[in-house]
Amino acid sequence: MSAHVISPRELHDLAQQEQPVDLIDVRTPMEFDEVHVSFARNVPLDQLDCGQLAGQARSDARPLYVICRSGSRGRQAAERLVAAGHPRVVNVEGGTLAWDQAGLPVVRGRQRMSLERQVRIAAGLLVMTGTLLGVFVHPAFLGLAGFVGAGLVFAGVTDTCGMGLLLARMPWNRVSSTPSSGAACARV
Repeated sequence: MSAHVISPRELHDLAQQEQPVDLIDVRTPMEFDEVHVSFARNVPLDQLDCGQLAGQARSDARPLYVICRSGSRGRQAAERLVAAGHPRVVNVEGGTLAWDQAGLPVVRGRQRMSLERQVRIAAGLLVMTGTLLGVFVHPAFLGLAGFVGAGLVFAGVTDTCGMGLLLARMPWNRVSSTPSSGAACARV
């Protein structure tokens, strides 16, 4: 069994019909604070307790909707929830970006530098520093540039960015009121 997909417009229409909609946003608290669907609750992907949510689902016939920034983390969360036994998981196609681009209502908070942009800046600085140190100090520093390059290849292949996960934990990326949602579920 796999997760289903729904367009932002279809989910918005369901919510407008006063259907109880359970929507979890699996982005980081910082991303959620910047912009989110008004009826979404934030459960970051690394804090997603799949077993608990699957257990709740067995007593509730409603589907669980999952949204992220563009659909990738939402798909990962949906796959984990299905693997944990959740009977009805639906990923919002295109994520919050598609929701906002469709002109649907969102709650906007403080605007910050995106995590993706921070990763690009950090990777670029590390490669530049490693290269300059390798040329002017010692060739062994070129390994830093190679290490960052290997990390970027790994991120592209696995769709998991270690640098992004690390940067998300930095103090400037934290939101003061972050609810804890349990332990991270095992990788599928």
